[in-house]
Amino acid sequence: MCGFLQVFKKELSIEDIEICRESAEIIRHRGPNDTKEIRHGNAFFVFNRLSIIDLENGVQPFNYNDKYTIVFNGEIYNYKELRNELMQVGYSFKTNSEIEVIATLYDKLGKKLVNKLRGMFAIVIYDREKEKVIGIRDNFGIKPLYYMKKDNGLYFSSELKALKNIFDNLTYRSEVLGEYATFQYIPSNQSIFKEVKILPAGHLVEKNLCGDERVERYFDVTFNEKHHNKEELKKNIKSVIRESVAKHLESDVPVATFLSSGIDSSIVTKLASEINPNIVSYTIGFDINGYDETEHAKRFADEIGIKNIGIKLNYKDYIRELPKIVYHMDSPIGDPSIIPLYHICKAVSKDYKVILSGEGADEFFGGYNIYTEDESLKMFNYIPKGMKNILKMVASAVPDNTKGKSFIIRGSTPLEKRYVGNANIFNVNEKSKVIRNYNKLKNDLKITEDLFKDVKSYDNVVKRQYIDINTWLVGDILTKADRMSMANSLEVRVPFVDKEVFSLASTLKKENKIQGFTTKYALREAFKDELPEYLYTRRKLGYPVPMRVWLKDELYDWAFNLIESNPVKDINKDEVLNMLKKHKEGKGDYSRKVWSMIVYIIWYKLYIDKSLDKDDVFEIS
Repeated sequence: MCGFLQVFKKELSIEDIEICRESAEIIRHRGPNDTKEIRHGNAFFVFNRLSIIDLENGVQPFNYNDKYTIVFNGEIYNYKELRNELMQVGYSFKTNSEIEVIATLYDKLGKKLVNKLRGMFAIVIYDREKEKVIGIRDNFGIKPLYYMKKDNGLYFSSELKALKNIFDNLTYRSEVLGEYATFQYIPSNQSIFKEVKILPAGHLVEKNLCGDERVERYFDVTFNEKHHNKEELKKNIKSVIRESVAKHLESDVPVATFLSSGIDSSIVTKLASEINPNIVSYTIGFDINGYDETEHAKRFADEIGIKNIGIKLNYKDYIRELPKIVYHMDSPIGDPSIIPLYHICKAVSKDYKVILSGEGADEFFGGYNIYTEDESLKMFNYIPKGMKNILKMVASAVPDNTKGKSFIIRGSTPLEKRYVGNANIFNVNEKSKVIRNYNKLKNDLKITEDLFKDVKSYDNVVKRQYIDINTWLVGDILTKADRMSMANSLEVRVPFVDKEVFSLASTLKKENKIQGFTTKYALREAFKDELPEYLYTRRKLGYPVPMRVWLKDELYDWAFNLIESNPVKDINKDEVLNMLKKHKEGKGDYSRKVWSMIVYIIWYKLYIDKSLDKDDVFEIS
C-alpha cells in the first residue's frame, strides 16, 4: 500500500520536481515507511511506501531493464501464480515483489496486462522506449487514481490534495453541490475541481509525449444470470469466498479484521479465523441504545474463539477531529459512518498495517433492504399510468413529512427516475430551497439515468445493483475505506470486492438474491450452518451513528454555530438552520440532510476559503 505522485512532461523543470516532492510529502500518511524518487527523461516519480509484501525488495519506483518505470498502489492477490507463469516462458525475477510481476507482465503483454491482474490497484507505467505513460485503476475502483492535464503535462496522484498543492488555483466547481445534495458524495469521474479527473474503475488512461490523453475501458460490470442447483450454489459461494479470504490474508505483516454485528463481516471473520486462529477482530460502537454493535460482535468473537477489541465513541470524540477527517476525504462525503471508521482505523493502526473488511457483499449478492422495495410497492403494478401521475402530483403537493407521501411518490415513479443508490438525501423541492439559485430543470440524475440504459433489459434488482456498484460502492463505500484507513497508514482489504467473487455473484438470478423481504438469500443460505441464528434475525446496521439523537441535544448548538458561519454562497444557511430547528422540535428527521451540509461547509473552509486547518479541533462541553 502506498501513495504516489508522478508527472510526465515534455519539458520537466527543477521547479516541477521541487513542487512534486513537496506535494508528495502531503500524502506521506499513505506510506510512512519509506520515500523514494526517480527521474527518467520526461517523467518524475515520488513514492511513499507502506511495506507489506517483500519488505526488503519491494521498493518503488521500480525500474525494469531501463525500459519502464512503474509505481503501484494496492495488492495483487494472484501475483505468485502470475510470477510462476512468467518464469515458465523464460522470464527471471530478482525480487518476490508484486511490482516486478506487474513490470514483467507489461513487458510481455503491454496494457493488456490488466486482464491478468486480480486485486486492488492503481498503477502508473512510464514506457521510456515509446515515450508514453499509462495509468490504470482496478476493476471496481478500490484504489484511487487522480490525474490532471495542465501546463503541457500529465500529473497522477493517489489523492486529490497533492494535486491541489501543485496548482493552488484550481477551479472549484460550485455546480456539483446539486449532485452532492442528492447522493451525499460527488458521483462522477470529474472531481470537485475542474482540472482534476478521477480515473473510473476498470479504465486506463494513456498519453504519448506530444499527444492527448486517451481513456479506455477494459472492464465493465456485466450480469450473466443462469439457473443454479441450490446445493451446488451454496458450495460454490462458500468456496469462492473462502478462497478470496485466504488470498486477502497473504501478507508479510500480521492482519486483523473488522467485525460488526452483521453477516458480511462475520463471514469474513469466521473464514479468516479458520485460516489464522490468532486473528484479532475490532468493533466500534456508541453508548446509546440501538447504536452499539460491540456486545454482539464480542459474543460472536467469543464463540469462534478469537480476541475482540471494542471501541466506543461519544459525541465529543465524534466531532473533535472532524477537520482532519474531512481533510482526508479529499472531497466532501456526507456519510456519518466515516467518522467511526476513521477512529477504528486509528486504533487498529497502533498494532497492524492490514485489516479485512466486509464491504461489497450487499452490492454483489443483493443485500440492501431497498432491493426488496418492489415487494412493498407491488400494488402499484395494477394502477394505470395516468392514475399514477395524478397520485404523484397530489402526493408531491403535501408537506414533506406527511405519512405515506414517500410511499405514493415511489410507487408512482419509474425506478429509473427515482433510484439513485442508497443515499437519496435531498429531493428536487428541498434542493431548490437549500441551494441558492438552484435550477429545478438541472438534471442531477443524468449519471444514474445513463447507467440505467446499460441494464434496461434486466430486472429491478440487477438495475439497483448496477447503479450501486457504479456509484455508491466506488463513490462512498470504497472511497471512505481507502481515505480513513490510509489517513492512519492502514491498508483495508475487501475480500467480497474480488473479480472471482463477482464472477460467481453476477450469475445469480433474482430468487438467489431476494426472496420476499429477505436479502442476500443465497449468501445467507451458503453460510447458514456456520453462523449463529441471531446474526440472521438482527436488522442491518452497518456503522450506525446516533446523529439523529445528537443533533437534537448534545450537538445542536455546535451544529447551529457552524451552519451560521457558512461561507458557501450557494448554500442557503437559513433553510439549513430551519431544518435543524425542526429536527430538534421533533417535526421530522432532518439529521442526514443537516449533516451533509455541515460536512460540505467544513470541506469548503478547509479547501477553498481556508478558514479552517486540518489540525484544528472542535471542543464542546
